Amino acid sequence: MAPLHALFNRPEPRRVLLGEFPLWDETLALLDRDLAVTLPEQEPLRLLAPPHDGADDPEHVCVALATGEWHGNVLSPESAAAPAHAVANIADAAQETLAECLRQAWPLCAEHDLGMHPRDAEGQLPWWRAGDRQRRGPAHLRAAVGALDTLGIPVPPRRPHRTRRRAD
Repeated sequence: MAPLHALFNRPEPRRVLLGEFPLWDETLALLDRDLAVTLPEQEPLRLLAPPHDGADDPEHVCVALATGEWHGNVLSPESAAAPAHAVANIADAAQETLAECLRQAWPLCAEHDLGMHPRDAEGQLPWWRAGDRQRRGPAHLRAAVGALDTLGIPVPPRRPHRTRRRAD
């Protein structure tokens, strides 16, 4: 099947070059470390710039799978200035893409098998899991973004996700 942009005669997204947004590159490298530990079958994420309408419309960037698929949140160039803000925005965009394209939450808390999110904790950005009063215990911090490999807790087995229909 042809990519969606080709079906509508839209230009292909531009691959963002390494060094265009150094802070985003660093953040994506951290996320890719966590991705390699938790979803080893996935290739590293990448930054793409979807086509924009013109000179007055600022170019935005998205976090995409290695295949070029992406979904959801786009990053505004202004968010590349503050480190904590950049990590949170890129992690959110990566999670949105992985959730929509792979149909699964990422990353999962190895202890509870529930999704985690980045949360500012005293100037650091660890992965955090919300508490569940009924069954799963209190909220807790797991590891810094980019450091899921340091936990020493086995990664839960990959849960099968829904099969996506493909039009051939």
